[in-house]
Order: sequence, then structure tokens, then C-alpha cells
Amino acid sequence: MDTIVKNGKIYVERGNFAEALHISNGIITSVGTDAEILSSAPAGSRVIDANGRTVLPGLNDSHMHLSGTGEGLSALDLSGARSVDEIVDRGKRYLEEHQDARERGILGNGWNQDFFDGEKRALNRKDLDRISRDIPIVLRRACMHSAAANSKAIELSGLSASSARLGVTFEIEDGELSGVFKESAIQVIEGTIRPYTRAEQKDFFRKAIAYCVSVGLTSVQTNDAREDTSREIFGITRELLAQEELNIRLRHQVSFSDEAMLLEYLATERTDPIYRGDILTLGPLKLFKDGSLGARTALRREDYRDDPGNRGVDCLPSEQLDRLCRIAADNGVQVMTHAIGDGAISQTLDAYEKIIRGGQNKLRHIINHCQITDMPLLKRIADMGVLVMAQPIFLNTDLHVVADRVGPEEASTSYAFETLRRLGAHVSYGSDSPVEDCNPFKCIYSAVTRKDLGGKPRGGYNPNEAVDVETAIDAYTYESAYAEFKEDVKGRLKPGRLADLTIIDRDIFTIPPDEIKDISADLTMVGGKIVFRRI
Repeated sequence: MDTIVKNGKIYVERGNFAEALHISNGIITSVGTDAEILSSAPAGSRVIDANGRTVLPGLNDSHMHLSGTGEGLSALDLSGARSVDEIVDRGKRYLEEHQDARERGILGNGWNQDFFDGEKRALNRKDLDRISRDIPIVLRRACMHSAAANSKAIELSGLSASSARLGVTFEIEDGELSGVFKESAIQVIEGTIRPYTRAEQKDFFRKAIAYCVSVGLTSVQTNDAREDTSREIFGITRELLAQEELNIRLRHQVSFSDEAMLLEYLATERTDPIYRGDILTLGPLKLFKDGSLGARTALRREDYRDDPGNRGVDCLPSEQLDRLCRIAADNGVQVMTHAIGDGAISQTLDAYEKIIRGGQNKLRHIINHCQITDMPLLKRIADMGVLVMAQPIFLNTDLHVVADRVGPEEASTSYAFETLRRLGAHVSYGSDSPVEDCNPFKCIYSAVTRKDLGGKPRGGYNPNEAVDVETAIDAYTYESAYAEFKEDVKGRLKPGRLADLTIIDRDIFTIPPDEIKDISADLTMVGGKIVFRRI
């Protein structure tokens, strides 16, 4: 059945709006005025009246974790907690309300000591022991690069102050583990929590997809498949596709740091024709060079201003990074690398220079996050044609600490979304959910206003780096599609493009910028199919 969307303010591209569009077999066939589209509509077409509302191209989160988002909807939520005592109280209530936690243990997400009233310190084992000493408890910081564990979890992990595992980062206090774990140590301590069943993991995807389409997303580029999870994740998403439950376009970002496992993946899963459609696809090799700014594990070229002697964590030695990038490039595979600190970004660019042939980044290699930069780094990114996947919503937290971490001079050239645009770099937006809410309008608000979700600072943080609304929307649509090599298929509401769109409850182009974060999706459509409808 053909579909007509009429009486809308349809965003086609900068400076170009239409009233109506015609969809046939999941593809936009024409865009124009109500009169033009309705006069040529086939008999029996379904008509959706936008009632004057704004219609956007389908929003595409260029980097998130779909499984983790679904898990986060079920786990202990610590976001917004203002003190250690509040976290302890939430943990006790969760234990009372979730009997399964007494068998599984407690996994929680979202605390951030930078938002604590009074003492701004990380959680430790003593804090979590106040919740329980009988079951393992692991509470991850909002950035997911630091976590706290209680005594039971430490006991079950087998770790001690004398442990010496490559890449395992933890803190020692008075000769014993403090309960603070970072980077790869988090996976070790999380192993003390009973793993979720396959059925539970599949349900996480269902929950996350339902939430994503409810906030207007039609595509997600998601990093769930890792060396230890890839078989399970690939199997689950294949099943959801076969069962017609994959109501969102999903592109896997796949993490391998073991060269043999990467080669096996390239020879097997990567060659499967199931990924040649437009719903489920395979994307880049996803690598991790460093940690996070909040946990002070982002790799710096200089010491942290508020932690002398610390330059962060190098999660992937340059020699190994070079080898993995070479394997990917030799097999025609895009690479995206998690790089937050200036040191990580610089070393990642060094690796990319060795695989970019003829001075053109034809495989569209990516820096993910790209937060702490100076002007030479920004120019180098643009000159090399390296893509940036940015998360403006990170400003909600980081604008309060970045100057303390790296100093005011480098802070002034960081989170430089407008400078990157002006230099000609391709920049797409996303949320890194569950690190932040995947609601795209909160992220667009952050890019446009440079404020936290509470509206501070009044004039915006480094407001010269604010972008306009059209740039932010394009970063969530066209640029995210560009990162997938799909800019001719989706990301614009034009004839020949996939019929992915979102109707929103207010005009994002004319409302006060501070209201952008409050926008709701009224209708979400993927390939002409309505996957969410509020009214």
C-alpha cells in the first residue's frame, strides 16, 4: 500500500522544505506540495496528516550500545544520584524489589561523582558493602570506564593487591584493593555477576529497539559484538531479523583486538549474504585506544592538570593498533577507533596515515568521540579526511570538569564541533547509550546550546563551538548515513531514498533552543512502516 504524508513541514535539506511526500514499497517516490502529491496519489493510498508538524529524516545514532541500552533499562539506575548515601539507598531498595538480585548479584550504571553534593569522590568497596556483603555488587560509572565493586565481588574475582594481569587497572589503598576498577579490570570484576541468559539478552534488544523508535531513531550503529560476545550477538540479531522484530536499521560495529579472531570473522560472518540488505548490516572494526575523561583514563600527551603524573591509559599499544588497522584495510574494512584524549587521537591518526592510500580516506576511517583536541589536531583530522563520530550530549557532564582535567587552553579547543564543520570534516552525532540517553533531541540541544540539561552555563560553554539546528540535524541524518556509505540511500527525505522519517511535536527550527531537549517524537517510520506512534 502506498502512503502519503501531507500537511507537514518536511525538512528536505538546508533552506528547502516541502509539504508532502509519497511513499511506495518503502521508498520515497516524490516530494512536493500537498496539491502535487495528492493529485498523483494512487487510489487507496494511506494518508498521514502531519497537521502542520515538522517532519525530519529518520534520525541515525552513529554510535551506541543497543544491548547495553536494553540492559540499562533493567539494571540498577544510578543516574542523577547526588551523594554516596543516595546510591547506597537506591541499592538497598533495588535489592528489596528484585529478588533475583540475591542470586545474580547487582549490576548498576550511571553514577558520577562530579555531580555529588559535598565530597566528589569515586565509590569504593566500603560504600557498596553497606548495600550488601553477601552478594557481588558492581556499579559502573556513567562513562563505563570505571566501576566500583564490593568485598564479595572482589573475593569472587580472585583479584588482590598482588595481582598482576596485563591491562588490569585497579586502585590499591592501605595494601588492599579499594574497590575502584578501570578499563579492562571492569570486565574481570563484572565476571562475578551471574551472566544473563540468551533469552534475557534477546529481550534487552527488544526493549532497546522499542525505546529507540519511541524517541525518533530509525537507525542505530551499535557496538555490542566483541570477541567474547560476537557469536551470541550475531545470532540474536539474525533471529530478530528473521522474526521481523528488528524494527530499526542496525549496523554492527564489531570489536576485535585479537588478530586471529579478526581474520576468522572476516572469513566467515563478514562474507554472509544476510548482511547485504538494508535492515541488518556489518560496519567497521571498532578499536579502543583509551578510556574516558571522567575516569581520567583518556590518553593525554601531557599530565592531567588535576592529577599530576597521570596521562591516562593506553588500551591498545600502537604496534597492535597498526597491525589491526592493516588487516582491516587489506580486507576493505572501515576502522573506527575510540579515542578521547589528545594522545589517543594523535596516535590513532598516525596509524590511519599508514593505511590511507593516495591521500584519500576511501574507507572512511573514523575517530570515535574525539573530545580533547588542539587546533593542529583538528586541522590534521580534516586534512586527512578522517570522519568524526561525536557525542555532544557528553557536554552535559564534561563541561563542568574539562578545564580542571586538561587546563583552560586545551579545553577551549575541545568538543570543537563547529570548528570541525568549518574545516570541512564529516561529523556525525550519537549518544554512546547507555552512557547517555539515546534521545537524539537532548544531543541536538547540547550541540546547539552548549549547555547542560539544566540550562547552564547561561551563555553556553565555549559558545563559539555551537552549531546551528540544520547542522545538528544533518549530523544525525545525512552525516550518520555517510559514515555507513549510505548517504545516497537514506539521511534525506528525497525521491529514491528509504522512507525513514520522524514526525515531532514542535518545530525544532523556530522554538527557543533551550526547548529542543523537550521535543518528543509523535510518529516514527522505517521503510514506510510505522514502528512508533504517540498520537
